[in-house]
Amino acid sequence: MTDGDGAAEHPTGLVLTTAAGARFHFDPGALCLELLTTGGPGPYARFEVLHRPSDLTDWLTRSRLRLPAGTVRITEGQLGAARTLRDALWRLAADRAHGRPGDPADRAALNRAAAHPPLVPRIAPDGTAAAPLPADGAQLVSTLARDAIALLTGPHADRIRECRAHDCRLLFVDTSRPGRRRWCSMERCGNRNKVRALRARRDTDPTAPVDPIAPVDPIAPVAPVDPVQVTVAVSAPRHRTFTS
Repeated sequence: MTDGDGAAEHPTGLVLTTAAGARFHFDPGALCLELLTTGGPGPYARFEVLHRPSDLTDWLTRSRLRLPAGTVRITEGQLGAARTLRDALWRLAADRAHGRPGDPADRAALNRAAAHPPLVPRIAPDGTAAAPLPADGAQLVSTLARDAIALLTGPHADRIRECRAHDCRLLFVDTSRPGRRRWCSMERCGNRNKVRALRARRDTDPTAPVDPIAPVDPIAPVAPVDPVQVTVAVSAPRHRTFTS
Protein backbone atom coordinates (compact mmCIF):
# COMPACT_ATOMS: atom_id res chain seq x y z
CA MET A 1 0.00 0.00 0.00
CA THR A 2 1.42 3.36 -1.02
CA ASP A 3 1.17 6.22 1.41
CA GLY A 4 3.91 8.38 -0.12
CA ASP A 5 6.82 10.22 1.43
CA GLY A 6 7.34 13.91 1.85
CA ALA A 7 3.74 14.52 2.82
CA ALA A 8 4.51 17.98 4.17
CA GLU A 9 5.78 19.12 0.74
CA HIS A 10 3.39 17.07 -1.39
CA PRO A 11 0.25 16.15 0.58
CA THR A 12 -1.21 12.86 -0.55
CA GLY A 13 -4.70 12.59 -1.86
CA LEU A 14 -6.78 14.50 -4.38
CA VAL A 15 -8.81 17.68 -4.42
CA LEU A 16 -12.34 16.86 -5.56
CA THR A 17 -14.91 19.36 -6.72
CA THR A 18 -18.63 18.64 -6.65
CA ALA A 19 -20.94 19.54 -9.51
CA ALA A 20 -22.03 22.51 -7.39
CA GLY A 21 -18.44 23.75 -7.20
CA ALA A 22 -17.58 22.84 -3.59
CA ARG A 23 -13.96 21.66 -3.27
CA PHE A 24 -12.70 19.22 -0.68
CA HIS A 25 -9.59 17.14 -0.02
CA PHE A 26 -9.92 13.37 -0.24
CA ASP A 27 -7.11 11.00 0.73
CA PRO A 28 -8.12 7.36 0.27
CA GLY A 29 -4.89 6.19 1.89
CA ALA A 30 -3.61 4.11 -1.04
CA LEU A 31 -2.49 4.74 -4.59
CA CYS A 32 -4.77 2.08 -6.03
CA LEU A 33 -7.85 3.63 -4.40
CA GLU A 34 -7.03 6.99 -5.96
CA LEU A 35 -7.62 5.33 -9.33
CA LEU A 36 -11.25 4.70 -8.34
CA THR A 37 -12.01 8.42 -8.68
CA THR A 38 -11.72 8.10 -12.48
CA GLY A 39 -14.90 6.08 -13.03
CA GLY A 40 -15.91 2.49 -12.46
CA PRO A 41 -18.19 -0.41 -13.31
CA GLY A 42 -21.96 -0.52 -13.53
CA PRO A 43 -23.62 2.72 -12.39
CA TYR A 44 -20.23 4.46 -12.22
CA ALA A 45 -19.53 3.97 -15.95
CA ARG A 46 -21.24 7.25 -16.78
CA PHE A 47 -18.58 9.07 -14.78
CA GLU A 48 -15.77 7.62 -16.89
CA VAL A 49 -12.88 10.03 -17.53
CA LEU A 50 -10.24 7.68 -18.91
CA HIS A 51 -11.20 7.99 -22.56
CA ARG A 52 -7.73 8.50 -24.07
CA PRO A 53 -4.21 7.52 -22.99
CA SER A 54 -3.56 11.19 -22.22
CA ASP A 55 -6.35 11.08 -19.60
CA LEU A 56 -4.43 8.45 -17.65
CA THR A 57 -1.16 10.38 -17.86
CA ASP A 58 -3.09 13.44 -16.67
CA TRP A 59 -4.31 11.45 -13.65
CA LEU A 60 -0.71 10.42 -12.92
CA THR A 61 0.25 14.04 -12.25
CA ARG A 62 -2.52 14.25 -9.64
CA SER A 63 -1.97 10.87 -8.02
CA ARG A 64 0.47 10.32 -5.17
CA LEU A 65 2.98 9.11 -7.74
CA ARG A 66 3.22 12.76 -8.91
CA LEU A 67 4.70 11.71 -12.26
CA PRO A 68 5.06 14.53 -14.80
CA ALA A 69 2.76 14.33 -17.80
CA GLY A 70 4.31 12.45 -20.68
CA THR A 71 6.79 10.46 -18.62
CA VAL A 72 4.84 7.19 -19.01
CA ARG A 73 4.03 5.93 -22.50
CA ILE A 74 0.48 4.55 -22.58
CA THR A 75 -1.19 2.77 -25.48
CA GLU A 76 -4.90 2.30 -26.08
CA GLY A 77 -4.59 -1.34 -25.00
CA GLN A 78 -2.81 -0.37 -21.78
CA LEU A 79 -5.50 2.20 -21.06
CA GLY A 80 -8.09 -0.54 -21.41
CA ALA A 81 -6.08 -2.71 -19.02
CA ALA A 82 -6.06 0.14 -16.48
CA ARG A 83 -9.85 0.45 -16.69
CA THR A 84 -10.28 -3.32 -16.33
CA LEU A 85 -8.05 -3.31 -13.25
CA ARG A 86 -9.89 -0.33 -11.78
CA ASP A 87 -13.31 -1.93 -12.23
CA ALA A 88 -12.16 -5.19 -10.64
CA LEU A 89 -10.65 -3.27 -7.72
CA TRP A 90 -13.86 -1.26 -7.29
CA ARG A 91 -15.81 -4.44 -6.76
CA LEU A 92 -13.22 -6.11 -4.53
CA ALA A 93 -12.69 -3.07 -2.31
CA ALA A 94 -16.44 -2.47 -1.95
CA ASP A 95 -16.96 -6.15 -1.14
CA ARG A 96 -14.23 -5.98 1.50
CA ALA A 97 -15.74 -2.85 3.02
CA HIS A 98 -19.10 -4.61 3.35
CA GLY A 99 -17.80 -7.99 4.48
CA ARG A 100 -18.60 -9.79 1.24
CA PRO A 101 -16.30 -12.51 -0.12
CA GLY A 102 -15.59 -10.93 -3.49
CA ASP A 103 -15.45 -12.50 -6.95
CA PRO A 104 -12.51 -14.82 -7.74
CA ALA A 105 -12.58 -13.47 -11.31
CA ASP A 106 -11.77 -10.00 -10.00
CA ARG A 107 -8.88 -11.35 -7.93
CA ALA A 108 -7.62 -13.15 -11.02
CA ALA A 109 -7.71 -9.84 -12.91
CA LEU A 110 -5.47 -8.27 -10.25
CA ASN A 111 -3.05 -11.18 -10.44
CA ARG A 112 -2.80 -10.97 -14.24
CA ALA A 113 -2.08 -7.26 -14.11
CA ALA A 114 0.51 -7.67 -11.35
CA ALA A 115 2.40 -10.35 -13.32
CA HIS A 116 4.01 -7.71 -15.55
CA PRO A 117 7.14 -5.81 -14.43
CA PRO A 118 6.20 -2.73 -12.35
CA LEU A 119 7.55 0.81 -12.44
CA VAL A 120 11.18 0.81 -11.35
CA PRO A 121 12.07 3.35 -8.63
CA ARG A 122 15.08 5.58 -9.28
CA ILE A 123 17.17 8.02 -7.27
CA ALA A 124 18.32 11.33 -8.73
CA PRO A 125 21.92 12.63 -8.50
CA ASP A 126 20.83 14.97 -5.69
CA GLY A 127 19.47 12.07 -3.64
CA THR A 128 15.79 12.75 -4.25
CA ALA A 129 13.29 10.43 -5.90
CA ALA A 130 13.42 10.46 -9.68
CA ALA A 131 10.72 9.54 -12.17
CA PRO A 132 10.78 5.80 -12.93
CA LEU A 133 11.89 6.03 -16.56
CA PRO A 134 11.66 4.61 -19.12
CA ALA A 135 8.16 3.45 -18.30
CA ASP A 136 5.01 2.35 -20.08
CA GLY A 137 1.37 1.70 -19.28
CA ALA A 138 1.89 -2.00 -18.58
CA GLN A 139 4.36 -1.12 -15.82
CA LEU A 140 1.93 1.42 -14.40
CA VAL A 141 -0.94 -1.07 -14.37
CA SER A 142 1.30 -3.65 -12.70
CA THR A 143 2.29 -1.12 -10.03
CA LEU A 144 -1.37 -0.31 -9.36
CA ALA A 145 -2.29 -4.00 -9.21
CA ARG A 146 0.55 -4.79 -6.80
CA ASP A 147 -0.51 -1.88 -4.60
CA ALA A 148 -4.07 -3.24 -4.61
CA ILE A 149 -2.93 -6.76 -3.73
CA ALA A 150 -0.76 -5.42 -0.91
CA LEU A 151 -3.77 -3.53 0.42
CA LEU A 152 -6.26 -6.38 0.14
CA THR A 153 -3.91 -8.94 1.72
CA GLY A 154 -2.14 -6.69 4.23
CA PRO A 155 -2.79 -5.45 7.76
CA HIS A 156 -5.14 -2.68 6.60
CA ALA A 157 -7.46 -4.92 4.58
CA ASP A 158 -10.04 -4.88 7.38
CA ARG A 159 -9.83 -1.09 7.46
CA ILE A 160 -11.16 -0.55 3.96
CA ARG A 161 -14.24 1.60 4.42
CA GLU A 162 -17.01 3.15 2.37
CA CYS A 163 -18.02 6.67 3.31
CA ARG A 164 -20.97 6.57 5.71
CA ALA A 165 -22.87 9.34 3.93
CA HIS A 166 -26.04 7.98 2.35
CA ASP A 167 -25.17 9.49 -1.04
CA CYS A 168 -21.42 8.82 -1.15
CA ARG A 169 -19.64 5.65 -2.25
CA LEU A 170 -16.03 6.79 -1.96
CA LEU A 171 -13.73 4.06 -0.62
CA PHE A 172 -10.75 4.68 1.64
CA VAL A 173 -8.39 2.99 4.09
CA ASP A 174 -8.97 3.97 7.69
CA THR A 175 -5.44 4.49 9.01
CA SER A 176 -6.54 6.45 12.09
CA ARG A 177 -5.22 5.08 15.36
CA PRO A 178 -8.66 4.22 16.83
CA GLY A 179 -9.99 3.01 13.46
CA ARG A 180 -13.10 5.18 13.64
CA ARG A 181 -12.92 7.17 10.41
CA ARG A 182 -16.44 7.39 8.98
CA TRP A 183 -16.23 9.98 6.21
CA CYS A 184 -14.42 10.32 2.93
CA SER A 185 -13.57 13.84 4.08
CA MET A 186 -14.53 15.92 7.08
CA GLU A 187 -14.62 18.90 4.71
CA ARG A 188 -17.35 17.24 2.70
CA CYS A 189 -19.47 14.43 4.11
CA GLY A 190 -18.37 14.85 7.73
CA ASN A 191 -19.37 18.48 7.67
CA ARG A 192 -22.66 17.74 5.91
CA ASN A 193 -23.51 15.19 8.61
CA LYS A 194 -22.64 17.69 11.33
CA VAL A 195 -24.90 20.35 9.81
CA ARG A 196 -27.77 17.89 9.41
CA ALA A 197 -27.43 16.90 13.06
CA LEU A 198 -27.47 20.56 14.12
CA ARG A 199 -30.54 21.24 12.04
CA ALA A 200 -32.29 18.21 13.50
CA ARG A 201 -31.49 19.44 17.02
CA ARG A 202 -32.90 22.88 16.24
CA ASP A 203 -36.07 21.30 14.80
CA THR A 204 -36.67 19.36 18.02
CA ASP A 205 -35.27 21.97 20.40
CA PRO A 206 -35.54 25.60 19.23
CA THR A 207 -33.37 26.69 22.19
CA ALA A 208 -30.44 24.52 21.08
CA PRO A 209 -27.31 26.67 20.49
CA VAL A 210 -26.12 27.22 16.92
CA ASP A 211 -22.58 26.08 16.20
CA PRO A 212 -20.75 29.29 15.21
CA ILE A 213 -18.28 27.47 12.97
CA ALA A 214 -20.89 25.63 10.92
CA PRO A 215 -21.30 27.22 7.46
CA VAL A 216 -24.71 28.56 6.61
CA ASP A 217 -25.37 26.24 3.67
CA PRO A 218 -22.55 23.74 3.08
CA ILE A 219 -24.73 21.05 1.56
CA ALA A 220 -24.37 21.11 -2.21
CA PRO A 221 -27.17 19.44 -4.16
CA VAL A 222 -26.31 15.88 -5.17
CA ALA A 223 -28.14 13.03 -6.80
CA PRO A 224 -30.09 11.10 -4.13
CA VAL A 225 -28.89 7.67 -5.28
CA ASP A 226 -26.03 8.04 -7.74
CA PRO A 227 -22.48 8.89 -6.64
CA VAL A 228 -21.73 12.54 -6.05
CA GLN A 229 -20.51 13.99 -9.33
CA VAL A 230 -17.09 15.47 -8.80
CA THR A 231 -14.07 16.76 -10.57
CA VAL A 232 -10.54 15.75 -9.64
CA ALA A 233 -8.16 18.66 -9.47
CA VAL A 234 -4.79 19.62 -8.07
CA SER A 235 -3.91 23.30 -8.28
CA ALA A 236 -5.33 24.71 -11.50
CA PRO A 237 -5.81 21.69 -13.80
CA ARG A 238 -9.18 19.95 -13.64
CA HIS A 239 -11.01 17.08 -15.24
CA ARG A 240 -14.42 15.53 -14.69
CA THR A 241 -14.80 12.32 -12.73
CA PHE A 242 -17.15 10.68 -10.28
CA THR A 243 -17.85 9.84 -6.68
CA SER A 244 -21.04 9.01 -4.83
